[in-house]
Amino acid sequence: MTIKKAVILTVAGAVIGGAATSCGIYKKYETPQNTALTAAYVEARNDSASYDKAAFGNMLWEDVFTDPVLADLINRALVNNTNLKDAQLNVGVAKAQLNGAKLAFLPSVAIAPNGGISGTSLPGSTNNWTYQIPATVSWEVDIFGKLLNSKRGAQVAVERSEDYAQAVRSQIISGVANCYYAIAATEAQLRLCRSTALLWEKSVQTMRDLKESANITEAGVVQADANYRSVLAQVTNLEVARHHLDNSMSLLLNTLPQHFEVSPDATLAMPDMLMQGVPMQYLAMRPDVAAAERDMAAAYYSTNQARAAFYPGLTITANGGFTNSFGTLIQNPGEWFWNVAGSLVAPIFSRGQNKARLEAAKLNQQMKLNAFERTVLNAAADVSNSLTVYEKAGERKASLDIQVEDLEKAVQYTNDLLLYDNGTYLEVLTAQQSLLSAQMNRINTELDRVQAIVALYQSMGGGR
Repeated sequence: MTIKKAVILTVAGAVIGGAATSCGIYKKYETPQNTALTAAYVEARNDSASYDKAAFGNMLWEDVFTDPVLADLINRALVNNTNLKDAQLNVGVAKAQLNGAKLAFLPSVAIAPNGGISGTSLPGSTNNWTYQIPATVSWEVDIFGKLLNSKRGAQVAVERSEDYAQAVRSQIISGVANCYYAIAATEAQLRLCRSTALLWEKSVQTMRDLKESANITEAGVVQADANYRSVLAQVTNLEVARHHLDNSMSLLLNTLPQHFEVSPDATLAMPDMLMQGVPMQYLAMRPDVAAAERDMAAAYYSTNQARAAFYPGLTITANGGFTNSFGTLIQNPGEWFWNVAGSLVAPIFSRGQNKARLEAAKLNQQMKLNAFERTVLNAAADVSNSLTVYEKAGERKASLDIQVEDLEKAVQYTNDLLLYDNGTYLEVLTAQQSLLSAQMNRINTELDRVQAIVALYQSMGGGR
């Protein structure tokens, strides 16, 4: 029987012996639909082609954050941020590992030249030089999908690393936007407190003048001055907060601490969109949800690899080379030699290791499914929370606008009454404090509304 026929018979026997039980090893990963959540996810993902490409999460970040100062900061962060660079490097690592998995299908070739010299001290003896230049070619025939599942798992790892990179990119864009609008809100509060301090300083002087005319007591002057000092203290606290925000922005941009000029009037408008509930399509676009599904796929292929360990492995080895040594005969010049062999190794008893490995892989696959479902539910909660914060912040701001308008009138009325001896200094101080508190709350509410838009954009997979 020739070597070729022997190899063919060996391969055929192995295939026939395991084909009946190993068909699932070759099957590609499909998202399980054994729960209502995963079934809804698969349906939404499959309908993505007909999904509205103008949806909020699909918008380019340049079309959402149109402020030129903010756009420049985001661009700088995307270029310099080390977290994003690391994520991109991880993509490169995964691609290198995928290339290695693909090359595993090719034969391996090794060459090991060697030589030696031998002789004796007997009279008339000569030294004999022997040499051999052998080459070995080894090829693992992937009958039961060991290499195939390894390659597919490596491909999933590349896609997963790309999803993580997109998630990091989204986080950086949102982080810069949140920090930017927090700086704008702090600047607005600083402007308010500084202007209020000037007004209250004048109010203290008015109180002193009224005391000289015996209209109020020293208690009113002292209380007014205490209120004025409290505003100065607020200014100091806000300046510290502003400094911290500058440092946070510097970290996002991967630069040394510096001051960032931001207009106190910077704001963000919600793009026109219609949202009813939390459509699954929005969640399917999120990179963390996609990465969680890649984890399931990787676990699936790991389980297939564990199953493949139960089946035989076929390796074909060929040796050949050039030598001048044939047993005890040395001839010059040398001659070529070669041989081909096939080996079939089937596990019979492996001390339960293969069985344990398969059981662990199955359990890990179930854990990845559980983690995927938690990721989808958390994503739904993120979108729902951001929508609620945005809607309620808008309602709260509308009420605060009216409150501020009323309190501005109250401050004016109480000041007039005090000047004409029909009011008290306590009424003036209370009205002033209430107005400042309402104005500060309105700025905070506007920040909540803007940051809810940013959070909604991120929670819907934005950041492309």
